[in-house]
Amino acid sequence: MEVNRDFFKVGGDKPMLIVVVDTEEEFDWNKFPDREATAVKHMESLEFTQSICREFGLAPCYVIDYPIATTPLSIDVLKPYVANNECEIGAHLHPWVNPPLTEELSYSNMYPGNLSQQLEYDKLANLKKAIEDNLGVSPVSYKAGRYGFGSNTLKTIEKLGFKVDLSHCPPMDHSADGGPNYSKTDSRPFYFSGTDIMEIPLTGGFTGVFGKSSPSVYQAAQKLVKLKVPGILSKAKLLDRLVLSPEGYTSEEHISLTKHLYRQGQRIFTWSFHSPTVVPGNTMYVTSEREKQLYLDKFRRFFDFFFNELNGEATTPKAIYKMMENK
Repeated sequence: MEVNRDFFKVGGDKPMLIVVVDTEEEFDWNKFPDREATAVKHMESLEFTQSICREFGLAPCYVIDYPIATTPLSIDVLKPYVANNECEIGAHLHPWVNPPLTEELSYSNMYPGNLSQQLEYDKLANLKKAIEDNLGVSPVSYKAGRYGFGSNTLKTIEKLGFKVDLSHCPPMDHSADGGPNYSKTDSRPFYFSGTDIMEIPLTGGFTGVFGKSSPSVYQAAQKLVKLKVPGILSKAKLLDRLVLSPEGYTSEEHISLTKHLYRQGQRIFTWSFHSPTVVPGNTMYVTSEREKQLYLDKFRRFFDFFFNELNGEATTPKAIYKMMENK
């Protein structure tokens, strides 16, 4: 898909941070998709992360999926945030729990972009309507479940009136089980050619000395895992594949990645995570109360760096879109 990758700056040289939360049901990421796994009890604990965002003046963009959008518990948790302008609401499509439930269950079909054009449209249309009916807002931002942006997704979101896509996930490669390959893309925002739809990717990238050759070097290093080559390159600060997320990455890595991308001219950054992680045992990243505290500490440490050392500003996907619309 051809896109316009001309980089644009918003707000001059000042870096801006958005928070994107994959707000979804509790399910085992490593298991075959289960239509019955739709619990959202962790939403009772959403305030743990919301309060930290509030402390730093951030309004998270909760991209919510069908179980979240249709369960009274999660609706009741989100409604006050919406009413107080403490968040934005976007859409997040998990096909296997989003009607119409007509597709064959498979790992590949967990990526919504792999569905037929009509089915992807019908599912997202149902999700959008559920959000509008139950939260009283029409979502502007979309993030495909499992970062599954496919060949028909742009047409789908354009037809449904979305203005911002958050699905791209550089520099990750999800092609092993049928997903998209973002390993050779970067995390700067762009407009899709011939449209007014903006892509704000997840913030990720390769740090180190290999520059544009980093994806190829990283791929080669992965074939030498038994010789510990990836670890050696990382410890020597020659090559790291990093993502701006508290899930699986350290505070030092967050700061290193942000400084690296800032030096390259990037000014819009995305801090992203999954809502269930805040409750121990829901994901691999937090399995105990101690790990939960360490997880939350990463939020404060990165936000303190971004706003007090990097002199950054808080914003939202919708606000960025409006800024660019007025330029």
